[in-house]
Amino acid sequence: MNILVIGGGGREHAVVKALKKSKGVEKIYALPGNGGIAADAECFPVKATDLDGIADFTKSHRVDFAVVTPDDPLVLGCVDKLEALGIPCFGPRANAAIIEGSKVFSKDLMKKYGIPTAASETFDNADEAIAYLKTGSFPAVIKADGLALGKGVVIAQNFEEAEAAVREIMCDKVFGASGNKILVEEFLTGPEVSVLSFTDGKTVAPMISSMDHKRALDHDEGLNTGGMGTVAPNPYFTEEIARECMDKIFLPTVHAMNAEGRTFKGCLYFGLMLTPKGPKVIEYNCRFGDPETQVVLPLLEGDLLEIMQAVRAGTLTKDMVKFKKGAACCVVLASEGYPKKYESGFEITLPQTREDEYIYAAGAKKEGEKLLSAGGRVLGAVKTAESLQEAVNGAYALAEKIHFKNAYMRKDIGKRALAALK
Repeated sequence: MNILVIGGGGREHAVVKALKKSKGVEKIYALPGNGGIAADAECFPVKATDLDGIADFTKSHRVDFAVVTPDDPLVLGCVDKLEALGIPCFGPRANAAIIEGSKVFSKDLMKKYGIPTAASETFDNADEAIAYLKTGSFPAVIKADGLALGKGVVIAQNFEEAEAAVREIMCDKVFGASGNKILVEEFLTGPEVSVLSFTDGKTVAPMISSMDHKRALDHDEGLNTGGMGTVAPNPYFTEEIARECMDKIFLPTVHAMNAEGRTFKGCLYFGLMLTPKGPKVIEYNCRFGDPETQVVLPLLEGDLLEIMQAVRAGTLTKDMVKFKKGAACCVVLASEGYPKKYESGFEITLPQTREDEYIYAAGAKKEGEKLLSAGGRVLGAVKTAESLQEAVNGAYALAEKIHFKNAYMRKDIGKRALAALK
């Protein structure tokens, strides 16, 4: 089979490498891919949001199955367009991808169906939001309604920060039309957990849990990023909590989407907070998370293509989705200055990897035979091992062998998880 993977980041590289192990995969194309993905798939410079270009490509390259991974093309209706052309796809249709495309929609869904989440108010007027914040307590969470590259959330410690966030999002339009509406949410406390799940609209098969590290600097300081590293499994996500989440969050969400005529088929990501009052949903994503995918898929024992085909066909069973015992750690190597101003275009030198080591390219491009840095997050260094401590040590040992000018990484990925195990 000829497989098409749409997207061009570290998540897509992890998906491509996992699909290479699947039976029946002859060729993998990536649109647009990147310089690192080019070692594992044939890349073409078609943007993930160029739906017409993607459709034309599938016709000229005899694509048998497409995997639509990023949020933008899913929300724009890439799956709808390709399925209409007879190309079977993994990923939700646009009317289901709205669960990430609109935070107001997902919050209303949770309120309507009694799915535990933070209390919130919705505003489409900046002055009304600011007047409301004057009467509220802090910290408070301000969220842009639409997609914002994972950066549309501000945790305001006081009224001045909250007012500035509202004006930036709603008046200055730093996230464009995504800020036409905002949510003001209560601030929840507790360990955060990411759970990616395969679902065909009936069965929910959770993947191994993970812990992301969003802040740019050590000790969870600095600006929010797309993720500076991950570990799996998340030690806070016990079997007892997993059962509670299945009963109160995972299945009710899938049933709620069915009831709304928006059956979700694909990877449904649950961003959870384990509060003193129980697990609550912080966010949904309509796709694989990044960099969570980089620690989850290396531990997958099942055949990824078979799972994806079953999701589309509505024949998913939980026993298809099995994971190795052990742990994984991903350390992100970024360009210094990310997520603000940074320089790129520097040559990358990579070490040889062993069977239990992976280097996923997020922001990298090929120039002749050279691989150059080409983004804020450049690479993910991943190690799988029997214990989390071994995985963390191994990921850092691998990261230290990767070189490019102005490379930066956090030095404490996995520290919180290791402390929790003790």
